Amino acid sequence: MSLSRKRIFDLLKTINIASCQCPAHSHRGNVHVSNTALTKDYAFEIKCSTVRYGLGVTKEVGMDLANFGAKNVCVMTDSNIVSLSPMKAVLDSLVKNGISYSVYDKVRVEPTDSSFKHAIEFAKQGDFDSYVAVGGGSVMDTCKAANLYACNPQAEFLDYVNQPIGKGKAVSVPLKPMIAIPTTSGTGSETTGMSIFDYEEIKAKTGIAHTSLRPLLALIDPLHTLSVPQTVANYAGFDIFCHALESFTAIPYTERGPAPENPALRPVYQGSNPISDVWARFCLQCLQKYFARSVNNPDDLEARSSMHLAATMAGVGIGNAGVHICHGLAYPIAGNVKDFVPTHYGTDPIIPHGLAVVLTAPSVFRFTSASDPDKHLEAAALLGADVTGKKRSDAGKVLSDTILKYMDTMKIANGLGAIGYSAEDIPQLVKGALPQNRLLKIAPVPQSEEDLSKILEESLTLY
Repeated sequence: MSLSRKRIFDLLKTINIASCQCPAHSHRGNVHVSNTALTKDYAFEIKCSTVRYGLGVTKEVGMDLANFGAKNVCVMTDSNIVSLSPMKAVLDSLVKNGISYSVYDKVRVEPTDSSFKHAIEFAKQGDFDSYVAVGGGSVMDTCKAANLYACNPQAEFLDYVNQPIGKGKAVSVPLKPMIAIPTTSGTGSETTGMSIFDYEEIKAKTGIAHTSLRPLLALIDPLHTLSVPQTVANYAGFDIFCHALESFTAIPYTERGPAPENPALRPVYQGSNPISDVWARFCLQCLQKYFARSVNNPDDLEARSSMHLAATMAGVGIGNAGVHICHGLAYPIAGNVKDFVPTHYGTDPIIPHGLAVVLTAPSVFRFTSASDPDKHLEAAALLGADVTGKKRSDAGKVLSDTILKYMDTMKIANGLGAIGYSAEDIPQLVKGALPQNRLLKIAPVPQSEEDLSKILEESLTLY
């Protein structure tokens, strides 16, 4: 390796360590670079939507659309949000600025390929020149897909869906401008190039991943979070929780490979890097200070505003570094739902995404801790754990216990068994996780089917 290249790696290491003074850094390991690194990637990119944050910022959406030259706008939302204050604020701004629009309010919470196709057909018929998504991750992801397929009406649905379920084709058509206005604090979809749905045929989630799907602008208005019910705020918060932990502990970008022949082919999920780590640390600190407050006191504007910003920052992190095992297992956990009906989510059986990802988290981070004990200890410290005197060999247990403490405090169900699963379901859940190669390969350690089975077994009962 040339001296100049070694200096680059040393500099990145220094930046990464200097950005946090956590006690865990007192025993951080060295960065090892060998000749094999030459076959792996050597660069990372940070891409995200333009973010505008502030109380009442939604009132500017009409002016933004006018600035885009919009003449025919599709406003997407769901049947709950359509009658609430966030939607009123959006439509008032559009009317005030003379923007013509049509509303699609049939978005399904935890969307499926069928619900995507329904929204896509609406978009195709509307011939829209721009899009506004008002709602949670389900609304934003549905809007992204509708925009994509309306812009390429000849495409078959599986053309852009991630491999091995779909063909995973690159997006080569220009998309219309999209503005995302999140009303929940969790998914971070307002800044990512991800669009996730339940593929009904295999009873597991999959999605579309491409930088072109990113909204052009994200309006982050904390006022919208005041109408979010307690249960929804709780589960959405655990989505932030896992986004931050998974992106922070993801495989380092220099260990992911091979390097792309063309920078346009670099994947959306690239592995942890010094910049994504900054966002992860910020989010973990926000969770430690504001998570419980935001759930237990819905009118605590400071707490809910901070969690709203944390969700967006976590989205920037995962939108570039990626998530791994918790999310890979969450997709079949949600897709194989039996009869679990959570409060504030309607009457149909559903396992909210934030719940699905966190139920395996204690076991997942015990499993990954050997890859980088220092980072796992640091994460626990950022979440409020006292890591003084803790050994590197204790890192997995320390972080796992910290996660369990949060889950217990926030009254999360006692494992997969409490939401309807048993040991007999584990083979089916593993089968549903295996197609999530895009996620599982971002984990810092490889996993066998036996490893995934063990994680699920350990997650049947938590407390």
